[in-house]
Amino acid sequence: MNPEKTDLVLIEQRGAVLHLTLNGTDTGNSLATPMCVALAKALESVNDRPDVHCVVLRGNGRHFCTGGNVKDMHKGEDLMQGATEEVLKGLRSYLHRITLAMQAVEVPVIAAINGSAIGAGLDLAMMCDLRVAAKGARLAESFLRLGLISGIGGAWFLTRAVGLAKAMEMTLTSQFHSAEEALQMGLINRVVEAEELDTVVDELARSIASAPPKALRLAKRLVRQAATSDLSQALETAGSVQAILLCGAEHKAAVRAFLASTQ
Repeated sequence: MNPEKTDLVLIEQRGAVLHLTLNGTDTGNSLATPMCVALAKALESVNDRPDVHCVVLRGNGRHFCTGGNVKDMHKGEDLMQGATEEVLKGLRSYLHRITLAMQAVEVPVIAAINGSAIGAGLDLAMMCDLRVAAKGARLAESFLRLGLISGIGGAWFLTRAVGLAKAMEMTLTSQFHSAEEALQMGLINRVVEAEELDTVVDELARSIASAPPKALRLAKRLVRQAATSDLSQALETAGSVQAILLCGAEHKAAVRAFLASTQ
């Protein structure tokens, strides 16, 4: 299937996997307003595609996403334009729209990290459910280098991924980390050779997308809810979801297929 061409995001569905590619190579796929709008629209459309069971997010060119455009910051343009209330409105309308759209995606999302994932670019990767990075990739929560903090929700995602102490260290030092260091601290799931990144991610996405679709969506929701629930709440939710699935046709078909494959 041919990619759908938008100004800044390439959209291509291959089987049950939807591939979203940031396509602002001249700015390192930075999250200026047009990119925010294009990406948010693409994410907001996922749940309207019942034949999509997994999403892959990657960056075109040398980088995954380099965060905010420093040249725009210097000029006071784009999201940085205007008084405090105007800037806040822009953050809510554009950056926060991406965050909320990503959180609303019902199917698993995999980030394929090549090159740099810096600042809001790292936060964007952290919003995804799984992260695979190429050797040579660099990752940093680097806002303090520019006298800023994460305005897109990075503190929320980072503390849940690496814990409070490591999130504090990354935030306060703005240190750059290699893919191997990111793997060791639990920031990413896998590190692969740069030339194998697309192949590995595509295989992972196809494997995930092959799961029974209703159970797949509910499994993602259950894990996310468990991260902020106490045990009694988690058990109640798990029991309710399991009962729905056990009584459904999808589960019965999966059992029949499993038994047939073992004969």
